[in-house]
Parts: sequence; C-alpha cells; structure tokens
Amino acid sequence: MDTSASLDSGAIASAAIPVAQFAPIIETDAVIIGGGPVGLFQVFELGLLEIKAHVIDSLPSVGGQCVELYPDKPIYDIPAVPVCTGQELTDNLLKQIEPFGPTFHLNQEVTLVEKRDDGRFNLETSTGTRFLTKTIFIAAGVGSFQPRTLKVDGIEQFQDSQLFYRVKDPARFDGKNIVICGGGDSALDWALNFVGKAESVVLLHRRDEFRAAPASVARMKQLCEDYAMQFVIGQVTGFEADEAGVMNHIKVAGADGVTRRMPLDYLLVFFGLSPKLGPIADWGLEIERKQLKVGTEKFETNVPGIFAVGDINTYPGKKKLILSGFHEAALAAFGAAPYIFPDKKIHMQYTTTSPKLHKILGVESPVFD
Repeated sequence: MDTSASLDSGAIASAAIPVAQFAPIIETDAVIIGGGPVGLFQVFELGLLEIKAHVIDSLPSVGGQCVELYPDKPIYDIPAVPVCTGQELTDNLLKQIEPFGPTFHLNQEVTLVEKRDDGRFNLETSTGTRFLTKTIFIAAGVGSFQPRTLKVDGIEQFQDSQLFYRVKDPARFDGKNIVICGGGDSALDWALNFVGKAESVVLLHRRDEFRAAPASVARMKQLCEDYAMQFVIGQVTGFEADEAGVMNHIKVAGADGVTRRMPLDYLLVFFGLSPKLGPIADWGLEIERKQLKVGTEKFETNVPGIFAVGDINTYPGKKKLILSGFHEAALAAFGAAPYIFPDKKIHMQYTTTSPKLHKILGVESPVFD
C-alpha cells in the first residue's frame, strides 16, 4: 500500500497547492477519488471488468466516514450482513478487492483535474503525484469534511490533547471526567457509550431539543434520572487551565443566564461536519446544492469520462445510503468500460458461473452436477 503519496470521506483539497513539475506521471485506466466504502467497492466493480484503479484519499487510512467518525458504531442496512461496524465493513471490502491489487495514495488531496484533447485527464495531488487517466470516479462523500469547531477564544490550543472533534481511541476516556457538547446522533451515541466507562459523563447542549434518534434521547434521559450521567442546557463560553497549562474547567452559560464553572478532563464536541467541495467546483462539473448531477444510466457527470458515486452525487430519487452507492458503482463501471476498451464488447457475466470471473478473482470454478 502506497502511503507516501496518498475527507473525511473525501480526497478533495480546499485550495490548490503547487506540485512538482517533474514528478513521474502515472498512466492508468481509472482513478478513484475517495477511499470510503463506495470508493472501495468501485475498485471491485472495475476489477471484474479487468480495469485497474488507483485510489486517492486525504486521510491516512481508507474507510472514509465509517472509520474516521464511527468505526465502532453498528451499521444494519448492508445487504446480507445483519450488523457490522464501520471498521468491519472496511476490512471486508479490502479483503474483497485484494485480487485486483489497487494502488492507494493516502494523505493527499486532489488539487487539479484537466481534460486533454485526447479525452483523457491530467490529475494532480497536493503531494505532487501526477496521473494521466482515461476515467475518474468521484466517491468523495460530499467533499472534504471539516468539523464545526467550538468558538471559544484560545481553546484551540487543547485540540487533540483535551479537546476532540472525533473519537479515535475510546479507551482514552475510560475513568475520566468528560463533557460532550452537541445534540445530534454522534453526541448522544458517544455519551451513552461512555456511561459506565468514564468516571463521569455530562452532555451539554444549548437547548432541550435534539436531532438524534428518539430512542437515544429517551435512554439518555433515563440515565440522567438514574444519576448515571448528567444533562445540562447551556453553552461553553470559556475555560480555565492550571499552572501546567492543563484545562481543568470550562465556563458554561446556562439557560438562566448564569455562567458556571464545570470541571473536566476531556471535552468532546460534536457540532456536525461542514462539507467543502474545494477545487471540484472548478472542474466544469454541473453542481446542484454542492452535489454533482449525474444520469442514472451510468452515473456519469456532464463531463464525459468523469463519474460520481455515493453521497457526492444527486439525481431524482437519490437516497444517501451505502447500499445505493454500491449499486451506482456497478453501473458506473460498465459506463466507463467503453472509454477504456473502445473496441471491446462488454458482456454481462455473473461471479457465480463465469470461469473468467473466477480466474480474475483467483477462485476455483465450482462443478455442478
């Protein structure tokens, strides 16, 4: 896996960055922008058609939002998989695409896409990696995700030490006094998760209304009645630190207008994510409400050879589900094949019965009586 030259679920930069003019150019049939579940499954669908892909992602590892934001949160709507976590889904997809040997370019963002006169594309990334590709598949969620931050002067100095916008290591908070800010699913889910593990859990939200699942809200309120956690209406307005520079209190303006001091070890903030399309807006693609318009026959954008799958695209009836993205990836692969094999007729084959696909997948063809 190439990690030296590599959104949250998104590989699109927020600003163009100059690249090395003499970096070697990688010629390929397909480049996939985004290494989340849909991007990974795009590798599989292309592989079945004998199309090798390079995958670019801005994160240090693949998995997109599933791994970055909720690796341990259960997912229940993957066909034939009753339940799995975001990490398990990613691990299984990586195992599924092993036969196709995709090349991953992590920790880098796409900064430039140019259409050439011969129909191919020049593509460059923030680390100077350059591609010459016949097709592009944008599977970047809704662009580059940036967490909405807490607007308190000076508190940014504690980010990734005591202030967190994502939970990557849940065990870190065991036995600690934590305050969780937010009223959505992420805030409620993590608050419920830490009850019984952390020394104390306080959920802090500006009002007594939530954007979370009703069952989670009911569970939270019951735990508060049982004194297992605490819910406070208010907003963080400041903080205090000791002589060693460790934050030990936050200042909370309550609904009654009184500001109180609240002790803590860690502050977790879940105000949601702000999607940024970045340079994608300059690629000549038709955009509707920060999403790429596509047709439903092959999920191609208005630029021939550029396809968009997953949450980044929009069309009548669009549903932002992982399983919908998988369907889109399959049709996009078939839609891209004529650009890569213009003189070859593409036949629909089934992995159950096709000896050719069995060979591609590295499995033995079954013998039926």
